[in-house]
Amino acid sequence: MEEITYLEAIRQALWEEMDQDQRVFLLGEDIGVYGGAFKITKGFLEKFGEERVIDTPLAESGFVGAAIGAALVGMRPVVEMQFADFISCAFDQIVNMAAKHHYRLGEPVPMVIRAPYGGRLHAGPFHSQCPEAWFVHSPGLKVVAPSTPYDAKGLLKASIRDPNPVIYCEHKYLYRHAKGEVPPGEYVLPLGQADVKRQGSDITLITYGAMVQEGLEAADQMSEQGIEVELVDLRTLYPLDTETILASVKKTGKTLIVHEAPQVCGIGAEIAAVIAQEAFRHLDAPVMRLTAPHTPVPFSSPLEDFYLPNAAKIASKLKDLASY
Repeated sequence: MEEITYLEAIRQALWEEMDQDQRVFLLGEDIGVYGGAFKITKGFLEKFGEERVIDTPLAESGFVGAAIGAALVGMRPVVEMQFADFISCAFDQIVNMAAKHHYRLGEPVPMVIRAPYGGRLHAGPFHSQCPEAWFVHSPGLKVVAPSTPYDAKGLLKASIRDPNPVIYCEHKYLYRHAKGEVPPGEYVLPLGQADVKRQGSDITLITYGAMVQEGLEAADQMSEQGIEVELVDLRTLYPLDTETILASVKKTGKTLIVHEAPQVCGIGAEIAAVIAQEAFRHLDAPVMRLTAPHTPVPFSSPLEDFYLPNAAKIASKLKDLASY
């Protein structure tokens, strides 16, 4: 096993898939000569050439449309959004073309859109958003949001090989802040399968992305007080692993859902509805949510720290649930 960063795990997945499958190619803004805004594709141009590592104009709708066309003729494009916030410029191409093509014509659209998302880097309201719920709501798309290097590599490889369009949400804060062991050989993780990152018997904590680390820290704090929290890392937001979620909720009877995106119509709302419908008789307390408020992400560092969920806020909510 090798300990690497979240960023390196994504880099390895891209490199290996391109090395073994000539159909895989990359396109996006500044990914070639510059090596990407976060340097994930540094060295790729020299290795794979300009026909497979394509620097595009600042025109998300255009290069996402080109990727859809390439996927339809058998290629496996991987699009990099420089920031997930800019994905809205290609919204029509994604939700009306890529997502619906198989339904209309029965043809696969094997493409991945990498979307660097999330805050904690003090980048302001146009470079810090969490747009994942937009795409979970759109039939025909799969949505992935890994929290560890191990998951990031295995799920990206699976996404590239999948016949459906996949929105791969990679949290920017995790790039260089998350490290973990990754096996040196070939491995792929299945899409649509959550992972229980921590076993517990008293409360189920459901989350994904950068909030997993915050949740684990909060769970450790609660353990010192005799409250054992089970943490379910969704990993894939659609298709949602309701089997793992419900099994955990039925075991503990209490649930806290945490995500960095605003609360209104977020992933947490769907999960809460599923739990209420399928596990109501097992609940010993209302399903609770902890999210960002319904405002744009602040640029000010102190305001952003106040805006985002963190371990302390999660622990406070868990205490409320434990005492219910």
